[in-house]
Amino acid sequence: MEPQIQLSKKERKAFKRQEKLETRERKEKSGRLKKLASWSLWSGLTLVLMGSLIWYVKSLPETSESDILSRSGFHWHPELQIYVKGEKLMIPANIGLGTVHQPIHTHNDDNDRGIIHMEFAGRVRKQDTTLGRFFLNWGKDIRSFGANLKMAVNGTENAEYENYVMHDGDKIELHYDE
Repeated sequence: MEPQIQLSKKERKAFKRQEKLETRERKEKSGRLKKLASWSLWSGLTLVLMGSLIWYVKSLPETSESDILSRSGFHWHPELQIYVKGEKLMIPANIGLGTVHQPIHTHNDDNDRGIIHMEFAGRVRKQDTTLGRFFLNWGKDIRSFGANLKMAVNGTENAEYENYVMHDGDKIELHYDE
């Protein structure tokens, strides 16, 4: 056994002070390491998120100029008339209106005339303005009203059906014979 050395009161105080200083330094060093690790983690996550966002934007298919109808939006009003076995079908009001307003919709004050409202902001692509998009907003299939579908746009026969890109003032007629 080693003999124990008796420390004076002054030496004991100095020893305790030294222990406190060493403990404080260890805590400060540990805190700095935690801060550095946390900062590194958040920086790394930020870089990964930014990289992912850049990759996502770059991987989106480009829209060709010929597919863009407008870069600043528009408010158009084509008219749609649907005839089933010669009888005119009333297009319901407020198609596409609800919790989320669709850019292609109807209102309750002019639906009896078959007015479709196309209210777009920003860039508008042809595929956003098709007759099929209106039927999708309605929850119907263009062919669900009967057989032998015939379509006319502004008095001229047209076979584009759901792929037809609607324009302002268009007069679209759909005829189902059976």
